Amino acid sequence: MGSITAALDALDAAVEMLGAADIDELPVPQRFTALERLETAVRRQVAVSHEQITHLVRYEGCPPIANVLADVLRISRTAAKRRLRDAEQLTPRTTLTGDPLAALLPETGRAWAAGELDGEHLRVIQKFFRDLPDHVGPVEVDDAERALAQHARTMRPDQLEKVADRLAVHLNPDGKFSEEDRARKRGFQWCGGQRPDGMSVGKLVADPVLRAQLDALFAKVAAPGPDDVRNHAQRQHDALADVVGSCLGDPKLGQHNGLPVTMIVTTTLQDLQRRAGHAVTAGGTLIPVTDLIKAATPSYNYLAVFDGVTGKSLWLGRSKRLASADQRIMLLAKYRGCSAPGCTVNGYNSQVHHAAKDWKHGGNTDVDDMTLACKCDNLLVENDGWSTRQLPNGRTEWHPPPDVPLRGGTNDYHHPERLLAKDDEKD
Repeated sequence: MGSITAALDALDAAVEMLGAADIDELPVPQRFTALERLETAVRRQVAVSHEQITHLVRYEGCPPIANVLADVLRISRTAAKRRLRDAEQLTPRTTLTGDPLAALLPETGRAWAAGELDGEHLRVIQKFFRDLPDHVGPVEVDDAERALAQHARTMRPDQLEKVADRLAVHLNPDGKFSEEDRARKRGFQWCGGQRPDGMSVGKLVADPVLRAQLDALFAKVAAPGPDDVRNHAQRQHDALADVVGSCLGDPKLGQHNGLPVTMIVTTTLQDLQRRAGHAVTAGGTLIPVTDLIKAATPSYNYLAVFDGVTGKSLWLGRSKRLASADQRIMLLAKYRGCSAPGCTVNGYNSQVHHAAKDWKHGGNTDVDDMTLACKCDNLLVENDGWSTRQLPNGRTEWHPPPDVPLRGGTNDYHHPERLLAKDDEKD
């Protein structure tokens, strides 16, 4: 512990000295040389940090090490997972019996450790292998990895990308991809959160069958009508909305976490009366209240209305009564997502959690004693020594065990209006 602490102290001192230095005292050509050395030093520190990640003791069960890294380093969980993945690919490994194994990208790992590669270089190389078809042999794969790493030492990432594209064509000149190759690339995801205007952008990579099915569907339901002023893309959007809307609440879809597959929407009485503001779904999506009012009632199987001042529940509208599910619906409307500090899992993917005392230990199944927690955070209480309690204001407070470097408290992520209220209080 002493050696790494001393090294970090020396690094802090060196950074302070570097920050106080004046680059203007060097001739112009040497200034660029100094910046190049600084860039290499920064890259080497990143590489050392990644290498140290592989030595971290993995926690049993939850939380995953990526979650701990995200909270301690104050980076996103996506970034933490990426760092772990990068470290696994670039750092030599050992087998379960302790035998050494080369890194998955050995030549790239050596260049990375030497500070010769930027994160963008690494993404180009990773994408190359992610898109490479399975029929390319291991010898060709190893040769390609060495070649790309060598070029990355002297090229910008955009130049390396062109070399990678040319090499991909060379290794797969006929453009052959198996069903497994295509299946591995399929997917749909939202590209970030909602934009300021409430709209969302998604990316769909469709396999040939889904593309053909959508073509057939849109040919009918997205066909232009008489005096239709919508463009082609708008018609396809509206057609997809109609198809999805007609499916929600269908018994054939079964249930998700004990509830029908449908939207659960929360708003306040004040916003309904003013016809302003936003309603919030259990998935965290904002819907303008004006759109909520205009929408057909059957499309919203569950609408929970709260008092915007006291937070008390006033009304739960539903297409049919599900007595065993009503409490969960109100919890979704109240908490909107996992109540653990910093957790971003939305309500649809959260579980009911007894905040004061677990049911198996005599806790009450009362809506005031329950909260929402994702599967991972729920296990924190059951297996890893965390505790929760309900505060007088109805929020859930989480307390970590003393040996876990995570922060406790409440979660404002699903309630950004609280953050604005805190800012107002500071003013």
